[in-house]
Amino acid sequence: MSSDLETRSSSLLYEWRNFEKGCSFFDFGHPLLNRIAECFVKAAGIGAIQAVTREACLIAVEGTELSNSPDITGAKKKKHPFPDLRGETNRNSLEAMVKSTGKESLQWGLAGGLYSGLTYGLKEARGTHDWKNSAVAGAITGIALSLTCEETSHEQVVQCAITGAAISTAANLLTGIF
Repeated sequence: MSSDLETRSSSLLYEWRNFEKGCSFFDFGHPLLNRIAECFVKAAGIGAIQAVTREACLIAVEGTELSNSPDITGAKKKKHPFPDLRGETNRNSLEAMVKSTGKESLQWGLAGGLYSGLTYGLKEARGTHDWKNSAVAGAITGIALSLTCEETSHEQVVQCAITGAAISTAANLLTGIF
């Protein structure tokens, strides 16, 4: 009886340790589709967590600002990014948080899935994975992310493309160093 329990627990530990090595949440029949879907889901989850924690922090800071004495300097208060989200426990506040969390997780998922799919596709097409693949994938991902924002200007699209390419290229070049 004891050895059976040890065998099951050791196989569970083995599965847990090797989860990232080859296990996939999805099997769409092609490695590219599997990779895009898996990265989308993982990045969307990270985006949702980031959005919720940011909103909780804003609510906490806003609550401490309301309890302090009024501002006598006349400085303008920073505009709240989500005006319906006031820290109240009403329906509008909850709807605003769900909307902002959904938008943020969609943006993160888009970035993760698109970047991962592009790097995989470029690696397969060119036969190598180098900084050029990372630069192109980062630039295209930056453009796609800039188009998800409201009131996107030409300058923002170019800036996001350059930023995406720069960050991706730097990450690729620094991979072997650290």
